[in-house]
Amino acid sequence: MIRLLGFLFTAGFLVFCAGAAVVGYVIYDKSEDLPSLETLTSYEPPVMTRVHAGDGSLLAEYAEQRRLYMPTSVLPKRLIHAFISAEDKTFFSHAGIDWQGIVGAVVRYGQAKLKGERRQLSGASTITQQVAKNFLLSSERSFDRKLREALLAQRIEQAFSKEQILELYLNEIYLGLGSYGVAAASLNYFGKSLKDLELEEMAYLAALPKAPSNYHPFRQTKRAMERRNWVLGRMHENGYITADELEAARKKPLEVNPRPYGVQLFASEIGAEAFAEEVRRDLEKAYGRKRLREGGLSVRTTLDLKLQIFARQALQRGLMKFDRERGWRGPVAKLNPAEQEWGAALGKIKAYDDLRPWRLAVVLEVTPEYATVGLQPAKLKSGKLDEKRLTGQLPVKYMTWAREHIAGKEGKYKLGEAITTVDQVLNVGDVVYAAPAREQGQYHLVQVPEVEGALVALDPHTGRVLALSGGFSYAKSQFNRAVQAKRQPGSSFKPFVYAAALDNGYTPASVILDAPFEIKLSNGETWAPKNYSNKFYGPSTLRRGIELSRNVMTVRLAHDMGMQKVVDYARDFGVYDNLRPLLSMSLGAGETSLLRMTAAFSMFVNGGKRILPSLVDRVQDRHGRTVFRHDSRYCSACKAQKWDGQAEPELVDARRAVINPYTAYQITSMMEGVVQRGTAKKAFAEFDVPIAGKTGTTNDEKDAWFVGFSPDLAVGVYVGYDNPRPMGKKASGGGLAAPIFADFMKLALRGQPHTPFRVPRGIQLIPIDPKSGQRAPYGADTTILEAFKPGEEPAEDNSVVIGGDPGFVPSGVSQVDSSARDGGLTTGTGGLY
Repeated sequence: MIRLLGFLFTAGFLVFCAGAAVVGYVIYDKSEDLPSLETLTSYEPPVMTRVHAGDGSLLAEYAEQRRLYMPTSVLPKRLIHAFISAEDKTFFSHAGIDWQGIVGAVVRYGQAKLKGERRQLSGASTITQQVAKNFLLSSERSFDRKLREALLAQRIEQAFSKEQILELYLNEIYLGLGSYGVAAASLNYFGKSLKDLELEEMAYLAALPKAPSNYHPFRQTKRAMERRNWVLGRMHENGYITADELEAARKKPLEVNPRPYGVQLFASEIGAEAFAEEVRRDLEKAYGRKRLREGGLSVRTTLDLKLQIFARQALQRGLMKFDRERGWRGPVAKLNPAEQEWGAALGKIKAYDDLRPWRLAVVLEVTPEYATVGLQPAKLKSGKLDEKRLTGQLPVKYMTWAREHIAGKEGKYKLGEAITTVDQVLNVGDVVYAAPAREQGQYHLVQVPEVEGALVALDPHTGRVLALSGGFSYAKSQFNRAVQAKRQPGSSFKPFVYAAALDNGYTPASVILDAPFEIKLSNGETWAPKNYSNKFYGPSTLRRGIELSRNVMTVRLAHDMGMQKVVDYARDFGVYDNLRPLLSMSLGAGETSLLRMTAAFSMFVNGGKRILPSLVDRVQDRHGRTVFRHDSRYCSACKAQKWDGQAEPELVDARRAVINPYTAYQITSMMEGVVQRGTAKKAFAEFDVPIAGKTGTTNDEKDAWFVGFSPDLAVGVYVGYDNPRPMGKKASGGGLAAPIFADFMKLALRGQPHTPFRVPRGIQLIPIDPKSGQRAPYGADTTILEAFKPGEEPAEDNSVVIGGDPGFVPSGVSQVDSSARDGGLTTGTGGLY
């Protein structure tokens, strides 16, 4: 018996040793090809890029994985307790493997097999093991992967502290709704930062790692509540919360408020989607798509929220006014309320969600006095349509503008009869837009304009784009007409022709002949530019030429100087890169963008300094290092460690001068006349703020422009159809674009000091008769103070006419031959007004 026991003991010992050797070999073998932990030590997860306005408000986010990286030092303790209670209650005591949990998982697996249930071996994974799997291994379910996971977990525990492991875990895990990591999940589920989360909200986040879709807040609400409450119970069992806190938290409902993403954040609330999208394009061009969406960039833009709201309001009002004057084009769609549930049917029609408080509505009943409409049901947080059905009234008094639009040829149209009853406009089943009126339950009939436009506002001294509205509705069209649209600027280009003239022997008081002017083309045809009025006005000063936008005078001037000078100025100001040297281009026949024009005009008011428009002030990488700064001025003395009585640091302005300050001020003064006496006078009749600018209208009124500035704010406005077509005889720059500009400026400059335009030292202000260009006595009704460069003051008798009798041509200035030939000239469209 003793011999038998001895034999069994020896055999058992040998089997044990053999088994241990096999296990040891397997562990050694698996340990040899384990992944390096270097991935963890150099961990830089994909982090979303966040774009902020000038005041720090969040505008947009761009990411492949919506993640915000947060160190454990700033994570709420209770949040950590919630995840430990749900995922790994012995986290702070084990060495990477929870042996008790493994035994429990094996027992549960065995019990399931005995019952005949199909069940995989699962559970018992510690947080450290999950880190090993998520970072270094696949999600394959196999014994081999589990063994490697356990070995890696032990190595991780030896190489990293518990806090470091927890930081890796809580920033990597996927928690549903596109959220990676707890910080992003807190924002995306509850619209809160981590420090503001309630206990029950922390518990819900901790319930998600196993299977976020199983505990979806809307599709699986009951299961989500049960799982959340289970986590709360575990927290109480582990001593992290009291019984009272447990009871109070369990009674609270699951209130999830999904947060919009991308440009649908704050940008959509202020109409800044086009601005944010242009920033995205610039960033992607500079840093590439991967770094933009995974590099965790922090972008501070130039956007001024208040000015952006004003820009959107002014542009939309102007476009709506123009559109309403052309009558009612009909409903958006048609429904049959008698045969279908109108709420569900209306909910299927896409509404432009950036036009709030406008709402789609379907006409349910029509009487002579009003129409009863059903309003499109709101979408709930769950994405479902609200079951409530709201109605309102459209009184006839709020649709008197909606006369029938009867289209004619070449942009001409006429309106139908005056509106006296609702049935002249609407029928049952019509789907229209309705805007709330001041009276409760009543609405205005509104329609989305066909005409489009853009508005840009920037700081003329730095080029910082403060506001940008690229169209009436970004939801309707993502085309950015401020940047992407290339259109003819028309007469708004003329200031650059006149600036070239002022630098080549002319003064604002120089007299040019406004009389018929013909050019023989190489194909035998004749090009004869005309003024907008189809009249000629004889000898006129340069000032009158720009104030009243005289086409023929401008062409004479460009021909006399030579178009190459105009081409050079257009390039230096950044209006065009390669303008063709054709006389028609002097009238704005070349295509450019509103942003480039506005930036170019800024150089007149800033004293002639070259600026580049920028939508971004600063870009920082994920570590807070500045990788881009728009302000490129250098200041060596700004880095002093302390003050020892030294003088204040001076910033060196290294910007290139495009024109001299004298010329810049002369053009500014002449464009003040456009507002005070010229083509934009009507739009600024009640304006008491210093404003200068220039109107622009192209042939057949296809494009309307006004670009101008106050001493510290430059603004450009463009209006036109996306597919160019005539807008009508009254749709000029002065009649259409200038009022939008004025509307914006009233809002933007409200409460600001009325700073006059800065006059360069040395400029001579001399009383001049603006019609004749001759000196005039001070105080006369028609006298203006004209700006002259030092040494260019007019003589007592300066009556010369450029383009008239040869005897009147000043020395050094050639006379224009009205029968001149230019073989390269084309008859392209150009500026009219």
